[in-house]
Amino acid sequence: MTHRTTPRLLLSAGALLTAAVALAGCASAPAGSGGSTSAGASSDFLPCIVSDEGGFDDQSFNQLGLQGVTDAAEALGTKHIDVQSSSETDYAPNISNLVDQGCTAIVTMGYALAAATQEAADANPDVDFIMVDDNTVSGDNIKSVMWDTSQAGFLVGYAAADYTTSGKVGTYGGAQIPPVTLYMDGFARGVEYHNQVKGTNVQVVGWNPDSQEGLFTGNFSDINAAKVLSQGILDQGVDVIVPVGGPIYQGAAQAIRESSKPIALVGVDTDMYLSDPEYDDLWFTSIARDMPKSISEVIQKAASGEFSNEEYVGVLSNGGVLMSPFHDFESKVAPTLQGELDDIQAQIIDGTITIETPSAP
Repeated sequence: MTHRTTPRLLLSAGALLTAAVALAGCASAPAGSGGSTSAGASSDFLPCIVSDEGGFDDQSFNQLGLQGVTDAAEALGTKHIDVQSSSETDYAPNISNLVDQGCTAIVTMGYALAAATQEAADANPDVDFIMVDDNTVSGDNIKSVMWDTSQAGFLVGYAAADYTTSGKVGTYGGAQIPPVTLYMDGFARGVEYHNQVKGTNVQVVGWNPDSQEGLFTGNFSDINAAKVLSQGILDQGVDVIVPVGGPIYQGAAQAIRESSKPIALVGVDTDMYLSDPEYDDLWFTSIARDMPKSISEVIQKAASGEFSNEEYVGVLSNGGVLMSPFHDFESKVAPTLQGELDDIQAQIIDGTITIETPSAP
């Protein structure tokens, strides 16, 4: 297989996600029991993390956040504590538990944890909180870490519209929240742009970026619901599908396998071809973001006393978001496509192309 190395679109695989270990199930650990210590670590600084409901074995969002924390802990020579949430009722107790254990910086993973994060930050001004995927929280001790995934999604939407032979591509989400619909908006707008410049009429099934209406499983953990939803989308003739929501991609992959049709799957959050090679023949590309590096850097700055509440936003220009390689699909896309994507990326960066979305950070 061939890998593209175009510097504007790609980061090294190691910067995205180390080889993921596929774990069965998504059992929730008791609060405070997920800690691990680096050999010889000794520090008063204690970074910690609370997952969203997907769990740290989701091979995507939560796992990438945990990697950022463990990378920072290793660099600092200290231990870390990680705790999983199985439902929204776990968020506040889990955060409180970490505060009680003396955590000095707490990463909270996802939009759904915003209210619990705000409450804990207000009550504990000496603890630094790193809020991932939400910027509605505020305070001197809260830093929002966001990524404008619509930019990378736009590139992937354009590529999907160029690749499809059925004239239909699809997307759906786990929950209808801005960090999810941001991906979907970017993807749909990229398809629209292809239609505009190439005179095509590719349809997007599952999401309307103008009305902000579409299809959602309602959570990030129900793989069967994702499979059923995927089957309904594929039955409409879609040959490229983008499930947005951590592990729910597994439901889409299962539906594709059972269809026995040449349907391409698009990953989110990281280069899923590397994260979950079980489906390496299905991965068209991924709408990725460099979560581990961003989170690790914020934690290390907090450890050195440089914590700030200034929001971080990952975009194409700073490498925070990117489009992954085509991997096994590289020989299947048009030979001119990569050059077109390079040009589009440059125009997004310089502002010539703007992406319409109400969910932009």
